Amino acid sequence: MERIVSARLAFKTVADTKVAMAVAVARNPGYSGFEESLSVTAGGEDVPLTELSDHHGGRFHYMEFAEPTEVLVEYGATVTGSAVPEEPGLMELIRYVRPSRYAESDRLLPTAYAEFGGLDGGELLHAVRNWVFSELRYVSGSSRGTDGAVETLLHRRGVCRDFAHLAISLLRSKNVPARLAAVYAPGLSPMDFHAVAEAHVNGAWHVIDPTGLAPRESMLRITAGRDSSDTAFLSTVGGSLLLKELKVTATVTGELPVEDPAALLAIR
Repeated sequence: MERIVSARLAFKTVADTKVAMAVAVARNPGYSGFEESLSVTAGGEDVPLTELSDHHGGRFHYMEFAEPTEVLVEYGATVTGSAVPEEPGLMELIRYVRPSRYAESDRLLPTAYAEFGGLDGGELLHAVRNWVFSELRYVSGSSRGTDGAVETLLHRRGVCRDFAHLAISLLRSKNVPARLAAVYAPGLSPMDFHAVAEAHVNGAWHVIDPTGLAPRESMLRITAGRDSSDTAFLSTVGGSLLLKELKVTATVTGELPVEDPAALLAIR
């Protein structure tokens, strides 16, 4: 499978702003072809970038702006083939079963056992996916950046990250390691960066998308972590910025895969 993705961002910074950006496809081993380009300019001049490695093949690009400026980011990648499945370490499995900032699994433990008490493995994943899909409404702009899984469940609506946080929390409540993955998702409508959940069952990581908005088989990983605090596509670590433009594209050559929500699939 060949996947072609791109991202265009424009933002304005204040003085002394430091930015961490995650828009590049994760460089996991196994792809038969991987071509990409990244351009970051401010006032028509190239911006110095520092590439930082993160968990699971993810890459962040770090940049600093001493003066207020307008910045343009253009990224593109063509990826052929599939990545090799990841072999997790014990510390990762421990990390991803703990509660985190946006995935308050300790607070949702009673809900998880009431709804999924006798389930495990692939059956549990499918049940959690279907329950979150049926309990929440996808409403663009309906959640705040501070909302976690508990707030999402109370309001019964959200965007992709909210769906993923709730699924992750319910799975962790059942002692299943679960994490959030930021992805490019061919077939997604409206097109944007997308967030899904991954859970470790039967000795491997499997992806679930409670929104049901895109086929999982064609997704491309950007990065992954405990929740969206680890995976934001653009964040400041000093100063502030105003996002003025965001355009994302993601396509495959040929037909999109047919989605089967019950299938156990990995992000490849």
